[in-house]
Formats: sequence, structure tokens, C-alpha cells
Amino acid sequence: MKTNAARLLDKLGIAYEILNYEVDPDDLAAESTAHKVGLPPEQVFKTLVVRGDQTGICFAVIPGNAHLDLKALARISGNRKIETVPLKEVQPLTGYIRGGVTALASKKSYPTYVDETATLFDKITVSGGMRGMLILLNPSDYLSAVNGMMGAIAQD
Repeated sequence: MKTNAARLLDKLGIAYEILNYEVDPDDLAAESTAHKVGLPPEQVFKTLVVRGDQTGICFAVIPGNAHLDLKALARISGNRKIETVPLKEVQPLTGYIRGGVTALASKKSYPTYVDETATLFDKITVSGGMRGMLILLNPSDYLSAVNGMMGAIAQD
């Protein structure tokens, strides 16, 4: 099944692979997903929806085994303060449900910030736009597709 995220990559001519996995609605953690697809958690990136006091909504894309450094993201994005968006707002803002959020083909094009550790890998995975589907692609292709900026925004 093709998602809007996959259709966008097709339209842009970006090579990718789809990795499917079994979904446990009670455990949507990126670390669990990484185990299911046989990749290290630091190569499976999760997409968080955040709100800056100056810029509004944006995406933060960080390794599955890391936490978002809100202060670092605020500095990079030109905000004084950033907070994660309440879960009930995620789907209306992005069109995606928890466990399927991606910056690829989101309802609106929001600024996207990707942790610099993505460059440590030839390929990373991001959500394919639905639970149970990851997209494996080159980090620079992903940055290009989402018009993203790279920076040190994750912490262990």
C-alpha cells in the first residue's frame, strides 16, 4: 500500500525502501520498532510535533533511543521556548496518528529539524505515514524531501 509519504518520494524521484512491521498499539516506542525491523534504535528516527513561541508548529526528527533537547531546538529554530504538542492536537495538525507521524507529505508543510546523527548512517528510517510502515532512505534525500535543517537536537 502506498502512503502519501511514499507518493511524495516517488514524485521527487527519491529512492527508498518500505519496511513493514507488526504493530502493538500498547507499545509504539521507536526502540521496539527498531527491534522488529532489525535495525539499531539510533538508525530508526522518530518524528515529534512541537510548538515554538516564535515560529509555531515544527517537526523534530531524532533517533529512536534519544530524547529531544528542547533548548537546543529552540536555539536552532529561533525560538525562546519550545514544547511538545499535546497528543490530541497531533492528528488535526499533521493528518497522522501517533506512531505514524512523518514530516513527509504532512497536512501542512512545517519547518523540520533533523538531528545531526542522521549523517552517521548511509540510510535512516522514518515513519511511512502509518503505523507498521517505515521508509528507509538516504538522510540527505530525506532532508531534501522535507526541506529540513540539520542540528544537534537530541540527547541520550
